[in-house]
Amino acid sequence: MPEELVTQFKDNYVETEAGKIAIVTMDNGEDYRKPNTFGLGGIASLNACLDRIAETQDVKAMILTGKPFIFAVGADLNQVPEIKTKEEAISVARAGHAAFKRIMDLPYPTVAAINGAVMGGGLEIALACDYRTISTGVTAVAFPECFIGLIPGWGGTTLLPKLIGPEKALQIIITNALNNNRMISGREAYEMGIADRLYEPVEFLDDTIKFTVGVLNGTEKVERPQPDFSNVDALCDAAQAAVEAKVHGMAPAPYRAIEIIRKAGEISVDEGFALEDEALGDLIISDQCRASVYSFDLVQRRAKRPVGVPEGAPLAVNKVGVLGAGLMGSQLATLFLRRMTVPIVIKDIKQEFVDKGLNYIQTEMTKQAEKGRIEKTRLPWMLSLVKGTLDYQDLADCDFIIEAVLEDMSLKKKVFAELEEYVSETAILATNTSSLSITQMASDLKRPQRVVGFHFFNPVAVLPLLEIIRGEKTDDQTLVTAFDVARKIGKRAVLVKDAPAFVVNRLLIRMMVVQWDLVDEGNTFKEVDEALAKLGAPMPPFVLLALVGPAIGMHACETLVEAFPDRYHISENLRKLVEMGKGSVYGPDGNVDEEYAKVLKVADPPKKSTPQEMIDRTCEAVTDEIARMLEEGVVAGPEEIDLCMILGAGYPFWNGGITKALDYLGYSEKVLGRKFHPEK
Repeated sequence: MPEELVTQFKDNYVETEAGKIAIVTMDNGEDYRKPNTFGLGGIASLNACLDRIAETQDVKAMILTGKPFIFAVGADLNQVPEIKTKEEAISVARAGHAAFKRIMDLPYPTVAAINGAVMGGGLEIALACDYRTISTGVTAVAFPECFIGLIPGWGGTTLLPKLIGPEKALQIIITNALNNNRMISGREAYEMGIADRLYEPVEFLDDTIKFTVGVLNGTEKVERPQPDFSNVDALCDAAQAAVEAKVHGMAPAPYRAIEIIRKAGEISVDEGFALEDEALGDLIISDQCRASVYSFDLVQRRAKRPVGVPEGAPLAVNKVGVLGAGLMGSQLATLFLRRMTVPIVIKDIKQEFVDKGLNYIQTEMTKQAEKGRIEKTRLPWMLSLVKGTLDYQDLADCDFIIEAVLEDMSLKKKVFAELEEYVSETAILATNTSSLSITQMASDLKRPQRVVGFHFFNPVAVLPLLEIIRGEKTDDQTLVTAFDVARKIGKRAVLVKDAPAFVVNRLLIRMMVVQWDLVDEGNTFKEVDEALAKLGAPMPPFVLLALVGPAIGMHACETLVEAFPDRYHISENLRKLVEMGKGSVYGPDGNVDEEYAKVLKVADPPKKSTPQEMIDRTCEAVTDEIARMLEEGVVAGPEEIDLCMILGAGYPFWNGGITKALDYLGYSEKVLGRKFHPEK
């Protein structure tokens, strides 16, 4: 287990007209890139600090704040894997409650001065104070626990509904957490009633001291509306239905949180804390929590240091070219413009295509400015960096060019061959192919070492994954530069071998083959969707197919059929769907498209599978495919598989991506005779 980076509670004192105020600063000795967290060492430091304050005479109030830009972001998750029993888990829960309860029981006013990011246990220690001030500069306020298989178990599930009512508490604890851990701002926290005062950053602590003095001398009055629990059952029932639609009973944490919120209006704080202790006792040792901690470590650490990337300095990228002004090309141009702020040249074969792409870029950038994500005064200048063209010559001085043309090998080879005649010898040619061979695409070029796969996921602005594919002749300089560009545009990149369909598409299509087989045998689309939704994927398989597009799915499958005909094939029902130009198996009413239903052919007599059989067949197939990919060296390890599925396919943290889930559900041992992650 990594050694705890202990957050120290440091007490200082300031004399005011209302008397001595203790100012306690939480600080782990690092900068904002390593936020304050609470492990057992931090809890011990808090207790020691409270002991020192108790020994100090004439203290009239306490202010609790954080280091620059950070208040505190919760428990130290590194310690979770070391907790083996329910009794140990309950002990940790009680230790946090006992320390925070000491703050609640202090005989004088306590104020949490929330100066920066505040999440989880950080928000709970703030709730333990009598009052809260918050800075307008705070951008991250959240209870992420249900996202990672826990509940806010150091007081949050009990205290937040008692403060702001069950409706808002459910929004923060359940809805926001399960919506990929959505954060709210300091201003939003103030408007919701979580904080009592909102101050500007420049004099935040001074203003908080003035507020505390005002509380002491009676000039500051905080009025809070009485929380309304009259409709708590209806609110909790609605929240539980939403949770069921999201996690299908596979993640226990949000259900446990809802149970406590439902009771919060009628039980004491101590009774609520006891319920939290019991819940944490069960959840900390659950498979879902351990998988979540694993996922968290992948995303926060491993993804930031991609495995297998060569050493060396990247080439400078001062100008970017985009081949193809369709939706994908326009999204890519917008992303590069926003994140790198360099000149962009977007090329297509017709002026109307170019104009449409330029209009898309302008519209999206304007939206970003209206949302405050781009300074409005900078917008005209940024848009002036974009140029549309029909001529390869205009890309001659681009350092990095990415193609986003149709998914056709001959077309991609053609545009790269034409482009190579104009660009410099050091220019990098990237392809956004979703399944085609990088090696084959570069095979006829003069400089195949400059070609690299740069596979984005749709929508480009939302999904953080970038599969970077190394062709057989891609050199180290190109690879290093590609990863540097990925970092600059805010993507988490995973190094992938040049193998058919790479990672995410290869796995999703292996699943898709099984799912079409189930339909061909006589199971309905809805039966398959409902059964497989229970695995926790972000959407059921045939809903996902509509999002991706049946034609795109079939095209990627064709690549895999050619490579692995023993286990990939195309259903004639899928082929018919594409031939008919249908975008989904479902019609506008949510039922199977009427026209398509007339041509759908299934086995006679039908061979129906139970929901469990559908799950088993899908999980066994994907277990087999992952094992083959690891044997082929497609990625460095199962961790990279999980990163790809979490960041590129939206698989939930509480499943640990996919390999962890296959381990704790028993499929890896059933299919392979071993786990992907042997227990240490």
